Amino acid sequence: MTLSKVTLTESEMTLLRDCAHVMADAARAAILPLFRSGLTSDNKDATGFDPVTEADRAAEQAMRAILADLRPMDGILGEEFGEHDGTSGLQWVLDPIDGTRGFISGTPTWGVLVSVRDASGPLYGLIDQPYIGERFEGGFGHATMTGPLGARALGTKKTASLAEATILTTFPEVGIEDDAIGFQAVAERCKLTRYGMDCYGYALLAAGQVDLVVEAGLSAYDIQAPIAVIEASGGIVTDWRGGPAHEGGRALAAANEELHAQALAILSKH
Repeated sequence: MTLSKVTLTESEMTLLRDCAHVMADAARAAILPLFRSGLTSDNKDATGFDPVTEADRAAEQAMRAILADLRPMDGILGEEFGEHDGTSGLQWVLDPIDGTRGFISGTPTWGVLVSVRDASGPLYGLIDQPYIGERFEGGFGHATMTGPLGARALGTKKTASLAEATILTTFPEVGIEDDAIGFQAVAERCKLTRYGMDCYGYALLAAGQVDLVVEAGLSAYDIQAPIAVIEASGGIVTDWRGGPAHEGGRALAAANEELHAQALAILSKH
């Protein structure tokens, strides 16, 4: 699909944001009845384990149906059903369940990722955790979360040194062997390391709970929504060389520029 740089009015931004929330609500409704239900999974990877479930497919189909109704001019990139071209210059990037391994294990750290981008990158993103009932959004003048404890503005931490930082990643092995070495080189300089958070780790960074998320082997639909949410909250997301991470691969998400520079100096060697 060909993306273009799109200039949006305030009313157009509101319509896009409203559409994202409608999609997230529809995904919640499709997923929750299947969570912790004994649902079986299929394996998408002949050489490893990359699970997909009925819930993944149902949630993406529900979101695509809404786009067909409300935004038929926009393109779509979804994890389960691929790419659909549009004519508006905008593309929705959807991950119906980011963290399917966590989902089938019954942990509440998976989430629904919804974002919209133009040629410059993600403009707005939403991270939704249906079971907990928390929703994090960033872009179009918003950086907020809602949940059982109410609504509040998002904002990243001001931690100034790796020695005081908390770092997250999803898998201890991170990616290929050199990726794991790079991650460990940063993590050994941090105060606390935690694993297994999937997209919820990025939400925690935007909410000011942790300082760094370092990952590798990502796809565009894994990272586009987190980029928008974190950047709207005051953080920074790049690849391991300091360039754009929009298309996936290796990602470094940091609460502030100072921490980002310290972690990047290490990761850029890998």
